[in-house]
Amino acid sequence: MIDVDGYLAVLGVPRPQSPTAEALWALHRAHGERVAYENLDIHLGRPTGIGATESVARIARGRGGYCFHLNGAFAALLRVLGYDVTLHRAGVREEEGEDPAGPAGNHLALTVRLDGERWLVDTGLGDGIHEPLPLREGTYVQGPFTYAMALSTVVPGGWRFTHDPRGSFRTMVFAPEPVELSSFADEHVRLSTSPESGFVRVLTAQLRGAKAVDVLRGCVLRRIDAQGTEERTIDTAEDFHDVLTGLFRLDLSDVGASARAGLWDRVRTAHEKWEAAGRE
Repeated sequence: MIDVDGYLAVLGVPRPQSPTAEALWALHRAHGERVAYENLDIHLGRPTGIGATESVARIARGRGGYCFHLNGAFAALLRVLGYDVTLHRAGVREEEGEDPAGPAGNHLALTVRLDGERWLVDTGLGDGIHEPLPLREGTYVQGPFTYAMALSTVVPGGWRFTHDPRGSFRTMVFAPEPVELSSFADEHVRLSTSPESGFVRVLTAQLRGAKAVDVLRGCVLRRIDAQGTEERTIDTAEDFHDVLTGLFRLDLSDVGASARAGLWDRVRTAHEKWEAAGRE
């Protein structure tokens, strides 16, 4: 069983009496605003699993995760609340278009069937959607970003989500077939341990609000809104800690002083190498 009360307390949303659209939208918005997309434990050398019970417990104690944690936990919560949720194998790409081989499995996508319509429900895309999107071809504006939904040109019955050009990736494609959360276990190990993984190379934390997105990558903090992008470089360990615990709402009470110092040193060193390479 998952800690439903602890999860809802973090979201600041009362337990819905029934699985309505209004409640789903409130849960989705609160998740993006209050539960960070983050990979700190990879950089702290503390491996995590992706089981829903473990991920919900992480969220209840003030942490987040990436798609396997966040969408795995959210799917479990929605099911307890009575929603018809399906997990899908998906693939996120930084390039335009689709992978001819189909979804790579580096992302877990969710859909919900509600009132006769299916919706993309995804709290694991970082700077992605703030509210559910209908599985209908078209463009959709949410805050500073404009998205597109279209049928996949590669996967029969699949869908392609195209991010705004200012987003952190370009496309996400998911297959229609339902999958189990456990099917992502091997990919989770690769993404959290391989030196080639972006999660291993760069620390990140992200929150998605109604009007803006806050994104930390290494030492660089960005806010993207309708007016443009503001950027600053964090240059002290104290500021780094304050950003993580304040802006991104992360509870680091279980991270000792020496571990925090080591984390800052690694992030700063990686940032200096990135700057020296011309931010490539």
